[in-house]
Amino acid sequence: MSNALPLTRPLTGSCQCGAVTYEVTEEPLAALACHCKDCQKLSASAYSTTVQVRADALKITGELKVFERTADSGRRNFAYFCPDCGNRIYHQDPEAPGMKRLKAGTLNNAPIPEPKVHVWVSRKQPWVVIPDGIPTFEEGITKDDYRKIFRR
Repeated sequence: MSNALPLTRPLTGSCQCGAVTYEVTEEPLAALACHCKDCQKLSASAYSTTVQVRADALKITGELKVFERTADSGRRNFAYFCPDCGNRIYHQDPEAPGMKRLKAGTLNNAPIPEPKVHVWVSRKQPWVVIPDGIPTFEEGITKDDYRKIFRR
């Protein structure tokens, strides 16, 4: 990730109770902050930070349950979580099966990367200040915008 904090290798993480662990075997593709109401509820905070990784680069150990919901964008979203403690590990869009959005707060050995994009800022809490020069989107980010920003 360009301009990201240094990430200790290998990247590992877990749920709160430790029943689910994971390892990321490749460099993450991007870090994003989402300000939608669902992410505010999920994080019990102003926004949720996700780290996008290739699906085949995320190795999970332990059982996950899945919660399917309709996102603010109207698209389906699968949320994978520990059935014991309820901690979400990642989200996946069924229309993008090659990508997973890892919940950055579940990382064990790395700082949470600084988000390089903020989405759903139309629902941002008024006291959140986004640094100058960071791309923002009133709603979700399009595939074309994602490719332009992250050159992928």
